Amino acid sequence: SYLTLSMPAEQLTLRADMHLRDLDLVFDLDENRDGQVTWAETQARRAELLGWMTQGIVLHASGQSCTLGPADLKASLHADGTYLSAVWTPTCLGVTERLDEARLTLRYDLIFAQDNLHRGLLKVDFAKYQSSALLSPERPEVEVDAADSHPLRVLGRYVVEGIWHIWIGIDHIVFLLSLLVLAPLQSARHKVVHWQAATQLRPVVMDVLAVVTAFTVAHSITLGLTITGWLTPPAHWVEPAIALSVVLAAFNNLLGISSLKRWRLAFVFGLVHGFGFASVLLDLGLPASALLAALGGFNLGVELGQLAIVGAFLPIAWALRRTRFYRWVVVTGGSLAIVVLGLFWTVQRVGWLD
Repeated sequence: SYLTLSMPAEQLTLRADMHLRDLDLVFDLDENRDGQVTWAETQARRAELLGWMTQGIVLHASGQSCTLGPADLKASLHADGTYLSAVWTPTCLGVTERLDEARLTLRYDLIFAQDNLHRGLLKVDFAKYQSSALLSPERPEVEVDAADSHPLRVLGRYVVEGIWHIWIGIDHIVFLLSLLVLAPLQSARHKVVHWQAATQLRPVVMDVLAVVTAFTVAHSITLGLTITGWLTPPAHWVEPAIALSVVLAAFNNLLGISSLKRWRLAFVFGLVHGFGFASVLLDLGLPASALLAALGGFNLGVELGQLAIVGAFLPIAWALRRTRFYRWVVVTGGSLAIVVLGLFWTVQRVGWLD
């Protein structure tokens, strides 16, 4: 869901955009069972939807409860489909200062019970400052005020967002693991199952650092170019391209001596993954006043998230590197499974399964 707090014409406004697909999880809106939720089916449940949204979105200003009041409902289009948009003009009695200068607290508690991967993306867009936050089952409430626009606060907040994005981005994790599984093995002229276990740890660590560094440099380039407006790739091909990168990285593991240098793959496909990171940042709403802090924090968070994955995986791979289980099951079987999974993602994201 997309949540926005703004103050046009000196009036506090709260907007919530929720995907019709997510609303269907709660209200079973698809009455004719054709697999599509229409605007007409949504409008028929207008009163229920409004009551439910008002109960699950709670706003306070300087400790005082705000009344959302009546809402204007309309359909809005986002990149992934049709959303229900509700716009309120909250009333906060007992607050003496301007609402854009008050300490605001927003609690969002919708869809989490039906889908624990659901997130609310909050953007605060006031004349004096901009801010953003990610609301989740673990963090359903957020406080925002002018202090949140300070570069150090922005840096810290986007570090958390970067770490979280890597940890919930299964395609990024699978891609990274595809590039790491061969690290504790030494290449031979035969297939992977005949490769020898590495005897020294230092070359393995250097190989892993080369992969991670190449991926970091590459996605940082495209992330920065996209956010600053130099590149604007169509969203409908970025996600399939990320899925295809997973396929090719895993397939490369099965080529034996013919396999490409993994750090080169990490760099080339890291450029593609950078576009995916940019779409997340744009959804979160970048603060114009602290753009560099937000970009730097998100990048740092992504790297910390990656290093945590590497730190968990590498010791296990090093311990198992001499076993047939590692060669057959982890490397060969795992790479084949990832190829199949990546092909499924590619087909799904192209839209051939719709």
